[in-house]
Amino acid sequence: MKRVITYGTYDLLHYGHIELLRRAKALGDYLVVVLSSDEFNAGKGKKAYFSYNERRRMLEAIRYVDLVVPEYTWEQKVDDVRKYDIDVFVMGDDWKGKFDEQLAGLCEVVYLPRTPEISTTQIKNDMQQRS
Repeated sequence: MKRVITYGTYDLLHYGHIELLRRAKALGDYLVVVLSSDEFNAGKGKKAYFSYNERRRMLEAIRYVDLVVPEYTWEQKVDDVRKYDIDVFVMGDDWKGKFDEQLAGLCEVVYLPRTPEISTTQIKNDMQQRS
């Protein structure tokens, strides 16, 4: 079984997220999504609209996702790859090159192109302009 892992906040879930998850799952048989915890987001100066548990439940309802686990630190990626016996690490291409060295020799690292016409930031900006 080929195991794939990806990371994210997945707030204001949209079709760009679904497309990323679909393409990540297509790289293997089992997809682990490591979801930023509320505490981790706070440490990054971010606050998600939905709580961790709400975002987790939404991700668990997506057919491409096999397991959702929390992200607490930037450094946990190596441990996650080992713990979940990961073959392929996937991130959006806005992170290109950021994890190659850290994960060298542990798994394949793949950066997928983002869906260009949609992002959570864009949704938030559009909503502000409408009000």
